[in-house]
Amino acid sequence: MKAKDLDKLFDEGKDITKHLDLSKARRPEQDQKRVNVDFPVWMIHSLDKEARRIGVPRQSIIKLWVAERLEEAAIQ
Repeated sequence: MKAKDLDKLFDEGKDITKHLDLSKARRPEQDQKRVNVDFPVWMIHSLDKEARRIGVPRQSIIKLWVAERLEEAAIQ
């Protein structure tokens, strides 16, 4: 399929996924890298309390808060 035909299908709101090779798809800047961070016990308890309150795992609340802070810093 030519690119212009694929563009036309996309612009019309049609599903183009059957025309794509998703086995090689990547999300730029979304690769994962494990890091270890030591927190004081009181901080772990606070993180767990907040994570339970909003219904997410501890790791998710940490990621969310770090992402929010980084976005704020990028704006300034």
